[in-house]
Amino acid sequence: MTSDAQILARPAATGDGADPRRWLTLIILLLAAFMNLLDVSIVNIAIPSIQRDLNASYADVQWALAGYTLAYALVLITGGRLGDTFGRKRLFLIGVTGFTIMSALCGAAQSPGQLIAFRVVQGAMGAIMVPQVLAVIQVIFPPAERIKALAGFGVTAGLGTISGPLIGGLLIQHNLFGLDWRPIFLINVPVGIIAVVASAVLVRESRAPSPPKLDPVGVVLVSAALLLLLYPLVQGRQLGWPTWTFVSMAVSVPVFALFVWCERVKERRDGSPLVPMRLFGERGFSAGMAIAVTFFMGIASFGLVLTLFLQLGLGFTPLHAGLTFLPFSVGVLISSGAAARLAPRFGRGVTMAGALIIAAGMAGIIATTHHYGPAVTTWELVPSLVGVGLGLGTVIAPLADVVLDRVPKQDAGSASGVFNTGLQLGNSIGIALIGVIFFGIIGSQSGPAASAVAPALRSGVVAAGVPASYAGQIEAQFRVCLHDRLVAADPTVTPASCKPKAGQVITPATQRVLAGAGVSAVRHNFAASLVRTLWFQVGVFLLSFLLMFALPTRAGRREEPAGTDREPLGTDRELTATHRG
Repeated sequence: MTSDAQILARPAATGDGADPRRWLTLIILLLAAFMNLLDVSIVNIAIPSIQRDLNASYADVQWALAGYTLAYALVLITGGRLGDTFGRKRLFLIGVTGFTIMSALCGAAQSPGQLIAFRVVQGAMGAIMVPQVLAVIQVIFPPAERIKALAGFGVTAGLGTISGPLIGGLLIQHNLFGLDWRPIFLINVPVGIIAVVASAVLVRESRAPSPPKLDPVGVVLVSAALLLLLYPLVQGRQLGWPTWTFVSMAVSVPVFALFVWCERVKERRDGSPLVPMRLFGERGFSAGMAIAVTFFMGIASFGLVLTLFLQLGLGFTPLHAGLTFLPFSVGVLISSGAAARLAPRFGRGVTMAGALIIAAGMAGIIATTHHYGPAVTTWELVPSLVGVGLGLGTVIAPLADVVLDRVPKQDAGSASGVFNTGLQLGNSIGIALIGVIFFGIIGSQSGPAASAVAPALRSGVVAAGVPASYAGQIEAQFRVCLHDRLVAADPTVTPASCKPKAGQVITPATQRVLAGAGVSAVRHNFAASLVRTLWFQVGVFLLSFLLMFALPTRAGRREEPAGTDREPLGTDRELTATHRG
């Protein structure tokens, strides 16, 4: 096994002194990261199947989703620091093994309570595993190659986040071995076994040169602050945004402030805080983190709102909806490779171009949906979806490189945990905001949608044998039902306004007319709501573009001559001297 001294030495700028297995190692690291990202989104597709099979309520399934998200976000920073202290390979193996076991248990769950419990532990295992990915990349790749490795991470992040609906749709629609929804979890088991065995052989151990001491106070404080902020964001809309959700988010601010103060005190005392505050003194790291949180507010929320539009609005099957995302994935694949070649030369200009491209892609979806309305098809969305993918792939890898470039190897795990927490925080805030915006607009658009189908509804019910004098009454009831159905927190529960009134008899022919009008109205509603909602994404990506001006002018550029290497911020030698002093 390679010694710590060799591992912690500055990597060579050429391949001569670098780990010869680094590219194989990267494949294994990204395979594990893909499993984690996939499990964030794949469960959405399986909600109806899980409800039927486990007799689960909509709240149960929401907790299976939220439990994973919360556990993942809470443990990320701690997982990164544990890797610095006890070894990144060791923590990666623990995370992958635990994630694989929990995946098997999720697939074997026999009750909603079991599924929720296993999902929470699965999220925690993912949070132990994922920070080691970027940390190991930071350690084993020389700077000249690091952007290429991060491009692979960018592709993985984009595809893992978006491909969940496609893979989930394929697995559920084909009902493998009659297991219904369970293969969405069980598919991780063989992949996880391969990752465990391969990483045990290929990944070399690395840790901080002076392993930092544990920081239990920092762990408790940052976990409490994140929980106070993220729990109401994740569950707020489902609960109707009661007062305590806003109080909780407000209280998180002083708890975060207390955490920062305690970390500064611990840094002066023994030099081993959970999050070294000196990282934020580097302009590339602090500005890059602000950009990452802002940019990712638009990514997961876009995936959510487009999935809802395609499946609930247009009535696409899970497989059809997943296939609609394929042009997006193609765009990510193309641009990630191009960004890896262009970023060393143009630096922050590449990420700025990517932010503008993705904003233009969103504007294209708005224009296309506005033009075609409820009749829009996958083919009409293809050009804009490719543009969105091109923009995303152009930003992710160069941004990660800028954020982590000047981070000393001593803090690679901690910085990776902070970066991933920033992405998760951005995702959670974006989903919470888009939920408020999208579902609020859906409610406000129910009237125009009902008006759009009202003439066909009236003529249809009269043709079905309903007296003309009662047609207006049925239309009025239809309007109320449509609104209540669209704004319901639990779509599996039929609102009271949609049920026949006492003594009211609705013939099968009339029911068919009402069902057809309902489908048409929902399509009109969702199309109009999508057009208005996606302006949020356009604004987010334009704001990200403006924030990129705060990055150092030469951030991300690699213009050193062959055989040299830039010193990272606070090199290991400097850090050791600081600790001794």
